[in-house]
Amino acid sequence: MKTKIIFIFVALALIVLTGCAKSVSEITANDDYVGKTVSVAGTVEGTLKIGDISGYTLVDANGDKITVASERLPAEGDKVTVKGILRKGPLGLAYYIDANQ
Repeated sequence: MKTKIIFIFVALALIVLTGCAKSVSEITANDDYVGKTVSVAGTVEGTLKIGDISGYTLVDANGDKITVASERLPAEGDKVTVKGILRKGPLGLAYYIDANQ
């Protein structure tokens, strides 16, 4: 009985967590999300670490990509949900998620 309750709790938690994630196109469609905390789920495509700068490319279920600035670097191919503040890059040309909170 205890195992069943734990399983139900974990299943509900996963539903809530994945239900909060948005797609890359949703958060980059306009500037409403810039400066706000967003959550995006996807697959890690590539990682980069140069000195104190590190991050990775996240590809969502639609195939859209966004850069994630993060001290924690998951392995390429990992499926992750990242939570961070949506920022606009230099000159306002691109968006990225700052996961270093």
